[in-house]
Amino acid sequence: MRGMPAERTDAQQIRAQMTRAESLLGKTPDRAAVLYFLAVSHATLGDILPAIDQLQKCVALKEGFDPSKDPAFAAINTSKDFRKIVDDVHKDFLPVNDWRVAFTSTEKDLFPQGLEYDPANDSFYLSSLYHPKVLRISPEGKIEGFVSGQRYKLLPVMAIHLDPADGTIWSTSFDEDAQRSEILHFDRWGGLLARYPSSEHFAHEFHDLAVLHDGNVLLTDTLAAKLYRFDPRTQTFAILQLSRPFFSPKGIALTEDDSAVYVADQLGVLRIDLKNDTCAEVDPGAHSTLAGIDGLYWHKDTLIGVQTGIGNPRIAAFHVSADGLHVVRTAVLATSLVSPTTGALRGEDFYFVVNSQADNLNGSHILDVTALQPARIGVVRLQ
Repeated sequence: MRGMPAERTDAQQIRAQMTRAESLLGKTPDRAAVLYFLAVSHATLGDILPAIDQLQKCVALKEGFDPSKDPAFAAINTSKDFRKIVDDVHKDFLPVNDWRVAFTSTEKDLFPQGLEYDPANDSFYLSSLYHPKVLRISPEGKIEGFVSGQRYKLLPVMAIHLDPADGTIWSTSFDEDAQRSEILHFDRWGGLLARYPSSEHFAHEFHDLAVLHDGNVLLTDTLAAKLYRFDPRTQTFAILQLSRPFFSPKGIALTEDDSAVYVADQLGVLRIDLKNDTCAEVDPGAHSTLAGIDGLYWHKDTLIGVQTGIGNPRIAAFHVSADGLHVVRTAVLATSLVSPTTGALRGEDFYFVVNSQADNLNGSHILDVTALQPARIGVVRLQ
């Protein structure tokens, strides 16, 4: 919208998103997720009373939403009504802290994003946003260089996933300032095999990806709110059709046999059957939510989610039904985290980025250098 002030444009976009979300009330299995989305939107626009009203309705459903650490409510987090909401949440959902720190970096300005485990060499790969590069964590816990961003002039590196066919490494990258993205393909030694930029001219954020056994890549686009199938042979992007509109899609997880893929956005998780191209929303069940997942993983008929969009971040395991469309049991594995993003499975242990510090980074600019901390990788035992 050329010539329009940024503040007005943002407000119009937020209200348009709110209208789309409101149209889903009663149509999606997780009403609280929509209410929380609307509460955050109202607070961002400065509409305090509607924000409080939507929050009250949301937490009354007792799904685990906890607005206490959500920066969207910074302007009202000392009000009596807000504190009452938080107190009610904390009475129903006690902290779970059965995790420990596995690795700690020496770099404070790493801003880690993606994490992947390679069973072939018992190592982890860790990506960096501020210093566009990929690091390797050795079996002894040593964090060392793997892919040099300067050598390849990389954009900030996001997700990392192994190719199941040959063990090569696929990544997404995103430059927030320029709002452009690329898919990256590295060999097992960190050499750049190929890079694939977004094809259209509008803004993209390739966030997470999953690699099929046939070589195709599925990836989420947070800014364009789409799910793509990318074919490296033809270098073409195909849009997959969904059962409802996307709201900032992020995490993506494949089943072991590539028969289905799960994709997370702000309102929940969609399951796409890759055999017949059908799509349906996963029902989180009573007093549970699949909303706001960043990193999403599939392990033995269970979805492991790093939930950052429900206020107080947590790691949770969602055991699903035989048809893959219903959560039958939810186990919260860790809460009261700083700013987790993604993770990686190593046997029955789940490793995750504890403190991405993403809230201290605006594009390529660090907001508060004095607040920087060494990056930590946590681990929790799956239940």
